[in-house]
Amino acid sequence: MGDPFFKVKDKLEQDGVAVFSSNYNLYGDMSRRVMQLLSSYSPDFWQYSIDEGFLGLHGFEIKAETEGKSLSEYLHEYGLDIQKTITRGTGIPVTIGIAPTKTLAKMASKFGKKYPGYKHVCMIDTEEKREKALKLFPVEDVWGIGRRSHAKLEYYGVHTAWDLTQKSEAWVRKQLMLPGVKTWMELRGFDCISVDELPEKKSICTSRSFADKGISKVADLEEALANFTSSCAIKLQKQHTVCQNITIFCHTSPFAKEYEPARYIYRTLTLPVATNAQTELVGYAMQMLRSEYIPDDVYRFKKAGCIVWEITRDDAIQTDLFDTVDREKQRRLIEAVAEVNRKNGHNMLQLAIQGVGKKWHLKHEMKSAQFTTNVLDIIKVK
Repeated sequence: MGDPFFKVKDKLEQDGVAVFSSNYNLYGDMSRRVMQLLSSYSPDFWQYSIDEGFLGLHGFEIKAETEGKSLSEYLHEYGLDIQKTITRGTGIPVTIGIAPTKTLAKMASKFGKKYPGYKHVCMIDTEEKREKALKLFPVEDVWGIGRRSHAKLEYYGVHTAWDLTQKSEAWVRKQLMLPGVKTWMELRGFDCISVDELPEKKSICTSRSFADKGISKVADLEEALANFTSSCAIKLQKQHTVCQNITIFCHTSPFAKEYEPARYIYRTLTLPVATNAQTELVGYAMQMLRSEYIPDDVYRFKKAGCIVWEITRDDAIQTDLFDTVDREKQRRLIEAVAEVNRKNGHNMLQLAIQGVGKKWHLKHEMKSAQFTTNVLDIIKVK
Protein backbone atom coordinates (compact mmCIF):
# COMPACT_ATOMS: atom_id res chain seq x y z
CA MET A 1 0.00 0.00 0.00
CA GLY A 2 1.27 3.44 -0.94
CA ASP A 3 3.89 2.23 -3.42
CA PRO A 4 3.93 3.84 -6.89
CA PHE A 5 2.29 1.51 -9.43
CA PHE A 6 5.35 1.30 -11.67
CA LYS A 7 7.43 -0.12 -8.80
CA VAL A 8 5.09 -3.07 -8.21
CA LYS A 9 3.64 -3.53 -11.69
CA ASP A 10 5.61 -6.69 -12.52
CA LYS A 11 4.71 -8.32 -9.20
CA LEU A 12 1.02 -7.50 -9.61
CA GLU A 13 0.95 -8.89 -13.15
CA GLN A 14 2.79 -12.00 -12.02
CA ASP A 15 0.21 -12.66 -9.29
CA GLY A 16 -2.78 -11.87 -11.51
CA VAL A 17 -3.91 -8.85 -9.45
CA ALA A 18 -6.69 -6.78 -11.05
CA VAL A 19 -5.73 -3.09 -11.29
CA PHE A 20 -8.17 -0.23 -11.91
CA SER A 21 -7.79 3.53 -12.22
CA SER A 22 -9.91 5.80 -10.02
CA ASN A 23 -13.56 6.12 -11.10
CA TYR A 24 -15.07 8.78 -8.86
CA ASN A 25 -18.33 9.16 -10.80
CA LEU A 26 -19.08 5.46 -10.36
CA TYR A 27 -18.13 5.48 -6.67
CA GLY A 28 -20.32 8.51 -5.95
CA ASP A 29 -23.31 7.09 -7.80
CA MET A 30 -23.07 3.70 -6.10
CA SER A 31 -22.86 5.46 -2.74
CA ARG A 32 -26.01 7.42 -3.61
CA ARG A 33 -27.85 4.21 -4.50
CA VAL A 34 -26.82 2.48 -1.26
CA MET A 35 -27.90 5.47 0.82
CA GLN A 36 -31.19 5.74 -1.04
CA LEU A 37 -32.01 2.11 -0.24
CA LEU A 38 -30.96 2.60 3.40
CA SER A 39 -33.19 5.65 3.80
CA SER A 40 -36.25 3.61 2.78
CA TYR A 41 -35.96 1.54 5.96
CA SER A 42 -36.46 4.36 8.45
CA PRO A 43 -37.56 8.01 8.41
CA ASP A 44 -34.61 8.69 10.73
CA PHE A 45 -31.63 8.40 8.37
CA TRP A 46 -28.38 10.35 8.37
CA GLN A 47 -25.57 9.86 5.86
CA TYR A 48 -22.27 10.25 7.70
CA SER A 49 -19.78 9.73 4.86
CA ILE A 50 -19.58 8.24 1.37
CA ASP A 51 -19.82 4.72 2.84
CA GLU A 52 -21.46 5.17 6.26
CA GLY A 53 -24.92 6.07 7.48
CA PHE A 54 -27.09 5.84 10.60
CA LEU A 55 -30.67 4.56 10.83
CA GLY A 56 -32.94 5.22 13.81
CA LEU A 57 -34.73 1.94 14.55
CA HIS A 58 -37.35 3.18 17.01
CA GLY A 59 -41.00 2.14 17.42
CA PHE A 60 -40.71 -1.47 16.25
CA GLU A 61 -42.02 -2.94 19.50
CA ILE A 62 -45.63 -3.22 18.23
CA LYS A 63 -44.58 -4.84 14.93
CA ALA A 64 -42.42 -7.35 16.79
CA GLU A 65 -45.28 -8.17 19.17
CA THR A 66 -47.72 -8.55 16.25
CA GLU A 67 -45.45 -11.15 14.65
CA GLY A 68 -44.93 -12.92 17.97
CA LYS A 69 -41.21 -12.13 18.14
CA SER A 70 -38.98 -10.45 20.65
CA LEU A 71 -37.74 -6.98 19.71
CA SER A 72 -34.15 -8.28 19.38
CA GLU A 73 -35.23 -11.09 17.08
CA TYR A 74 -37.31 -8.73 14.95
CA LEU A 75 -34.51 -6.13 14.62
CA HIS A 76 -31.96 -8.81 13.73
CA GLU A 77 -34.21 -10.07 10.91
CA TYR A 78 -34.77 -6.45 9.84
CA GLY A 79 -31.00 -5.95 9.67
CA LEU A 80 -30.61 -9.11 7.55
CA ASP A 81 -33.30 -7.81 5.19
CA ILE A 82 -31.48 -4.46 4.84
CA GLN A 83 -28.21 -6.22 4.11
CA LYS A 84 -29.75 -8.55 1.51
CA THR A 85 -31.69 -5.76 -0.19
CA ILE A 86 -28.62 -3.54 -0.64
CA THR A 87 -26.45 -6.43 -1.84
CA ARG A 88 -29.13 -7.53 -4.30
CA GLY A 89 -29.89 -3.99 -5.45
CA THR A 90 -26.34 -2.69 -5.86
CA GLY A 91 -23.89 -5.59 -5.54
CA ILE A 92 -22.21 -3.66 -2.72
CA PRO A 93 -21.57 -5.78 0.41
CA VAL A 94 -22.57 -3.86 3.55
CA THR A 95 -22.38 -4.66 7.26
CA ILE A 96 -25.07 -3.64 9.72
CA GLY A 97 -24.33 -2.86 13.37
CA ILE A 98 -27.35 -2.56 15.69
CA ALA A 99 -26.97 -1.16 19.21
CA PRO A 100 -28.48 1.37 21.66
CA THR A 101 -25.96 4.10 20.72
CA LYS A 102 -24.16 5.28 17.58
CA THR A 103 -20.73 4.50 19.03
CA LEU A 104 -21.75 0.95 19.98
CA ALA A 105 -23.42 0.50 16.57
CA LYS A 106 -20.14 1.37 14.81
CA MET A 107 -18.38 -1.09 17.10
CA ALA A 108 -20.94 -3.79 16.24
CA SER A 109 -20.46 -3.20 12.52
CA LYS A 110 -16.71 -3.80 12.90
CA PHE A 111 -17.38 -7.12 14.62
CA GLY A 112 -19.82 -7.94 11.81
CA LYS A 113 -17.05 -7.42 9.24
CA LYS A 114 -14.47 -9.38 11.21
CA TYR A 115 -16.48 -12.51 12.05
CA PRO A 116 -18.32 -14.31 9.17
CA GLY A 117 -20.67 -16.01 11.64
CA TYR A 118 -22.63 -12.78 12.04
CA LYS A 119 -23.55 -12.83 8.33
CA HIS A 120 -22.89 -9.07 8.17
CA VAL A 121 -25.41 -8.20 10.92
CA CYS A 122 -24.11 -7.82 14.47
CA MET A 123 -26.24 -6.73 17.43
CA ILE A 124 -25.18 -5.46 20.83
CA ASP A 125 -28.53 -5.68 22.56
CA THR A 126 -27.77 -7.05 26.03
CA GLU A 127 -25.52 -6.01 28.88
CA GLU A 128 -23.58 -9.26 28.51
CA LYS A 129 -22.88 -8.61 24.81
CA ARG A 130 -21.90 -4.99 25.51
CA GLU A 131 -19.38 -5.99 28.16
CA LYS A 132 -17.89 -8.73 25.99
CA ALA A 133 -17.60 -6.38 22.99
CA LEU A 134 -15.93 -3.63 25.05
CA LYS A 135 -13.34 -6.02 26.44
CA LEU A 136 -12.41 -7.21 22.93
CA PHE A 137 -12.29 -3.75 21.34
CA PRO A 138 -9.00 -1.75 21.28
CA VAL A 139 -9.54 1.77 22.60
CA GLU A 140 -7.73 3.33 19.62
CA ASP A 141 -10.46 1.94 17.32
CA VAL A 142 -13.30 3.57 19.27
CA TRP A 143 -15.14 6.20 17.24
CA GLY A 144 -14.11 9.63 18.51
CA ILE A 145 -10.78 8.59 20.04
CA GLY A 146 -8.07 10.37 18.08
CA ARG A 147 -4.32 9.77 17.95
CA ARG A 148 -3.54 12.20 20.78
CA SER A 149 -6.28 10.81 23.01
CA HIS A 150 -5.06 7.28 22.36
CA ALA A 151 -1.50 8.15 23.40
CA LYS A 152 -2.81 9.71 26.62
CA LEU A 153 -5.05 6.72 27.38
CA GLU A 154 -2.21 4.28 26.75
CA TYR A 155 -0.07 6.21 29.24
CA TYR A 156 -2.72 5.65 31.90
CA GLY A 157 -3.11 1.94 31.08
CA VAL A 158 -6.38 2.24 29.17
CA HIS A 159 -6.02 -0.32 26.36
CA THR A 160 -9.59 -1.41 25.60
CA ALA A 161 -12.99 0.24 25.39
CA TRP A 162 -13.88 -1.61 28.59
CA ASP A 163 -10.93 -0.03 30.41
CA LEU A 164 -12.22 3.40 29.41
CA THR A 165 -15.73 2.71 30.74
CA GLN A 166 -14.27 1.74 34.12
CA LYS A 167 -12.85 5.24 34.63
CA SER A 168 -14.93 7.85 36.42
CA GLU A 169 -16.73 10.60 34.54
CA ALA A 170 -14.59 13.22 36.28
CA TRP A 171 -11.39 11.46 35.15
CA VAL A 172 -12.62 11.21 31.55
CA ARG A 173 -13.70 14.85 31.54
CA LYS A 174 -10.27 15.94 32.79
CA GLN A 175 -8.35 13.86 30.24
CA LEU A 176 -10.64 13.97 27.16
CA MET A 177 -12.92 16.97 27.76
CA LEU A 178 -16.66 16.96 26.92
CA PRO A 179 -16.45 14.99 23.62
CA GLY A 180 -14.62 12.23 25.50
CA VAL A 181 -17.33 12.17 28.16
CA LYS A 182 -19.98 11.67 25.46
CA THR A 183 -17.99 8.80 23.96
CA TRP A 184 -17.63 7.31 27.48
CA MET A 185 -21.39 7.56 28.03
CA GLU A 186 -22.18 6.03 24.63
CA LEU A 187 -19.92 3.07 25.42
CA ARG A 188 -21.87 2.63 28.65
CA GLY A 189 -25.13 2.43 26.65
CA PHE A 190 -26.48 6.00 26.95
CA ASP A 191 -27.37 7.54 23.57
CA CYS A 192 -26.11 11.13 23.84
CA ILE A 193 -24.49 12.05 20.49
CA SER A 194 -27.05 13.87 18.34
CA VAL A 195 -26.86 14.09 14.56
CA ASP A 196 -25.68 17.70 14.81
CA GLU A 197 -22.75 16.53 16.95
CA LEU A 198 -21.48 13.81 14.60
CA PRO A 199 -17.72 14.37 14.29
CA GLU A 200 -16.86 16.42 11.22
CA LYS A 201 -13.74 15.83 9.17
CA LYS A 202 -10.83 17.75 10.65
CA SER A 203 -9.52 18.43 7.16
CA ILE A 204 -10.46 17.82 3.53
CA CYS A 205 -7.83 17.13 0.89
CA THR A 206 -8.20 16.86 -2.88
CA SER A 207 -5.05 15.96 -4.79
CA ARG A 208 -3.97 14.07 -7.89
CA SER A 209 -0.85 12.61 -9.43
CA PHE A 210 -0.35 13.67 -13.03
CA ALA A 211 0.18 11.26 -15.91
CA ASP A 212 3.37 10.60 -17.85
CA LYS A 213 6.16 13.06 -17.02
CA GLY A 214 3.85 15.51 -15.25
CA ILE A 215 2.89 19.17 -15.79
CA SER A 216 5.42 21.73 -16.97
CA LYS A 217 3.13 24.63 -17.95
CA VAL A 218 2.20 27.02 -15.12
CA ALA A 219 -1.25 27.65 -16.66
CA ASP A 220 -2.02 23.91 -16.52
CA LEU A 221 -0.82 23.73 -12.91
CA GLU A 222 -3.05 26.67 -11.96
CA GLU A 223 -6.04 25.07 -13.69
CA ALA A 224 -5.50 21.78 -11.87
CA LEU A 225 -5.08 23.45 -8.48
CA ALA A 226 -8.18 25.60 -9.07
CA ASN A 227 -10.21 22.44 -9.69
CA PHE A 228 -8.84 20.70 -6.59
CA THR A 229 -9.62 23.75 -4.45
CA SER A 230 -13.12 24.06 -5.89
CA SER A 231 -13.72 20.38 -5.08
CA CYS A 232 -12.75 21.03 -1.45
CA ALA A 233 -15.14 23.98 -1.33
CA ILE A 234 -18.04 21.89 -2.65
CA LYS A 235 -17.35 19.18 -0.04
CA LEU A 236 -17.42 21.85 2.68
CA GLN A 237 -20.74 23.16 1.37
CA LYS A 238 -22.33 19.71 1.26
CA GLN A 239 -21.55 19.05 4.92
CA HIS A 240 -22.50 22.63 5.92
CA THR A 241 -19.05 23.57 7.17
CA VAL A 242 -16.43 26.25 6.56
CA CYS A 243 -12.64 26.28 6.85
CA GLN A 244 -10.31 28.76 8.54
CA ASN A 245 -7.08 27.56 6.89
CA ILE A 246 -6.07 26.49 3.40
CA THR A 247 -2.89 24.73 2.27
CA ILE A 248 -1.67 24.13 -1.27
CA PHE A 249 1.17 21.89 -2.37
CA CYS A 250 2.81 20.68 -5.57
CA HIS A 251 6.02 18.83 -6.20
CA THR A 252 8.11 17.11 -8.81
CA SER A 253 8.59 13.34 -8.80
CA PRO A 254 10.75 11.93 -5.98
CA PHE A 255 11.78 9.25 -8.50
CA ALA A 256 13.02 11.70 -11.14
CA LYS A 257 16.48 11.42 -12.64
CA GLU A 258 19.30 13.22 -10.84
CA TYR A 259 19.73 15.74 -13.65
CA GLU A 260 16.03 16.79 -13.59
CA PRO A 261 15.36 19.92 -11.48
CA ALA A 262 13.35 19.28 -8.32
CA ARG A 263 10.82 21.62 -6.73
CA TYR A 264 8.55 21.34 -3.70
CA ILE A 265 5.96 24.02 -2.93
CA TYR A 266 3.95 24.01 0.31
CA ARG A 267 2.09 27.15 1.37
CA THR A 268 -0.53 27.74 4.10
CA LEU A 269 -2.81 30.71 4.69
CA THR A 270 -5.09 31.55 7.64
CA LEU A 271 -8.25 33.21 6.33
CA PRO A 272 -9.62 36.42 7.88
CA VAL A 273 -13.13 34.89 7.88
CA ALA A 274 -13.88 31.17 7.64
CA THR A 275 -15.55 30.34 4.32
CA ASN A 276 -16.64 27.59 1.91
CA ALA A 277 -17.00 29.79 -1.19
CA GLN A 278 -15.21 28.58 -4.33
CA THR A 279 -14.47 32.15 -5.41
CA GLU A 280 -12.66 32.95 -2.18
CA LEU A 281 -10.82 29.66 -1.69
CA VAL A 282 -9.67 29.41 -5.32
CA GLY A 283 -8.57 33.05 -5.13
CA TYR A 284 -6.48 32.36 -2.03
CA ALA A 285 -4.99 29.23 -3.64
CA MET A 286 -3.96 31.18 -6.76
CA GLN A 287 -2.55 33.97 -4.60
CA MET A 288 -0.27 31.51 -2.80
CA LEU A 289 0.78 29.69 -5.98
CA ARG A 290 1.55 32.90 -7.85
CA SER A 291 3.69 34.15 -5.00
CA GLU A 292 6.17 31.45 -6.05
CA TYR A 293 8.38 32.05 -9.10
CA ILE A 294 7.70 29.10 -11.44
CA PRO A 295 9.03 29.43 -14.99
CA ASP A 296 7.40 27.44 -17.81
CA ASP A 297 8.99 24.20 -19.06
CA VAL A 298 11.54 23.94 -16.24
CA TYR A 299 9.90 21.76 -13.61
CA ARG A 300 7.71 18.74 -14.23
CA PHE A 301 5.22 18.64 -11.39
CA LYS A 302 3.93 15.13 -10.72
CA LYS A 303 1.46 15.90 -7.93
CA ALA A 304 -0.53 18.84 -6.61
CA GLY A 305 -3.35 19.31 -4.16
CA CYS A 306 -5.31 21.47 -1.77
CA ILE A 307 -6.09 20.92 1.92
CA VAL A 308 -8.73 22.90 3.80
CA TRP A 309 -8.62 22.58 7.57
CA GLU A 310 -9.63 24.12 10.90
CA ILE A 311 -13.17 23.14 9.89
CA THR A 312 -16.26 24.34 11.79
CA ARG A 313 -20.01 24.40 11.14
CA ASP A 314 -21.25 27.16 8.85
CA ASP A 315 -23.78 28.43 11.41
CA ALA A 316 -21.10 29.54 13.87
CA ILE A 317 -18.73 31.74 11.85
CA GLN A 318 -16.58 34.32 13.63
CA THR A 319 -16.91 37.43 11.47
CA ASP A 320 -14.44 40.27 10.99
CA LEU A 321 -15.20 43.96 11.55
CA PHE A 322 -13.25 44.90 8.42
CA ASP A 323 -14.64 42.13 6.17
CA THR A 324 -15.31 43.57 2.70
CA VAL A 325 -17.29 40.58 1.37
CA ASP A 326 -21.09 40.72 1.24
CA ARG A 327 -21.63 37.33 2.93
CA GLU A 328 -25.39 37.20 2.31
CA LYS A 329 -24.93 37.89 -1.40
CA GLN A 330 -22.15 35.30 -1.50
CA ARG A 331 -24.40 32.70 0.18
CA ARG A 332 -27.17 33.27 -2.42
CA LEU A 333 -24.64 32.91 -5.23
CA ILE A 334 -23.32 29.62 -3.82
CA GLU A 335 -26.87 28.25 -3.56
CA ALA A 336 -27.74 29.35 -7.11
CA VAL A 337 -24.61 27.76 -8.62
CA ALA A 338 -25.20 24.54 -6.66
CA GLU A 339 -28.80 24.37 -7.90
CA VAL A 340 -27.80 24.93 -11.55
CA ASN A 341 -25.13 22.21 -11.31
CA ARG A 342 -27.53 19.84 -9.56
CA LYS A 343 -30.06 20.16 -12.37
CA ASN A 344 -27.68 20.32 -15.34
CA GLY A 345 -24.61 18.31 -14.33
CA HIS A 346 -21.39 18.51 -12.33
CA ASN A 347 -19.39 21.71 -12.96
CA MET A 348 -21.83 23.00 -15.59
CA LEU A 349 -21.16 26.37 -13.94
CA GLN A 350 -17.61 26.87 -12.76
CA LEU A 351 -14.86 29.48 -12.47
CA ALA A 352 -13.09 30.39 -15.71
CA ILE A 353 -9.69 29.45 -14.25
CA GLN A 354 -10.93 25.84 -13.87
CA GLY A 355 -10.71 25.58 -17.66
CA VAL A 356 -12.35 23.12 -20.03
CA GLY A 357 -9.45 21.17 -21.53
CA LYS A 358 -8.33 19.36 -18.38
CA LYS A 359 -4.91 18.48 -19.85
CA TRP A 360 -3.79 17.57 -16.34
CA HIS A 361 -6.38 14.81 -15.87
CA LEU A 362 -5.40 11.39 -14.57
CA LYS A 363 -4.26 8.92 -17.18
CA HIS A 364 -7.13 6.50 -16.43
CA GLU A 365 -5.73 3.81 -18.74
CA MET A 366 -7.29 1.10 -16.58
CA LYS A 367 -10.52 2.86 -15.65
CA SER A 368 -13.60 0.70 -15.27
CA ALA A 369 -16.74 1.70 -17.17
CA GLN A 370 -19.18 4.20 -15.68
CA PHE A 371 -21.97 1.64 -15.76
CA THR A 372 -24.56 3.74 -13.93
CA THR A 373 -23.78 7.30 -15.03
CA ASN A 374 -22.84 7.10 -18.73
CA VAL A 375 -25.37 5.83 -21.25
CA LEU A 376 -22.54 4.57 -23.50
CA ASP A 377 -21.25 2.32 -20.69
CA ILE A 378 -24.55 0.60 -19.85
CA ILE A 379 -24.05 -3.17 -19.67
CA LYS A 380 -25.43 -4.94 -22.75
CA VAL A 381 -27.20 -8.26 -22.15
CA LYS A 382 -27.14 -10.55 -25.18
